[in-house]
Amino acid sequence: MEKLAKREEQIMRVFWKIKKAFVKEVVAELPEPKPHYNSVATMVRILEEKGFLDHHTFGKTFQYFPIVSEDRYKDLLVNSVVDKYFDKSYSKMIAHFAKEEKITEADLKRILKRIKSRQ
Repeated sequence: MEKLAKREEQIMRVFWKIKKAFVKEVVAELPEPKPHYNSVATMVRILEEKGFLDHHTFGKTFQYFPIVSEDRYKDLLVNSVVDKYFDKSYSKMIAHFAKEEKITEADLKRILKRIKSRQ
């Protein structure tokens, strides 16, 4: 699975929010200035080719739905960053955020609590 382009991700966010939609419904959910219907339809077909969407057929129209969850996509992105910038080490990533003061001691305690609750 590959990282999505900005507009592709924007379209996927619509699908993750509303679960299934026709292209016109996706266009309606996108922020102003709204892209042209044909542009969105093309992007939706590309997302289907990339394996992010599938569709049900209703006559000559298609209702699309996500087959990659938002959580699965987030995992892909985070893993990619960890692999590329932190030598595949989540602890190095957390240490980086702690050093940059983007994670607090309270945050770390919550993380530890979550880890301990899994055991």
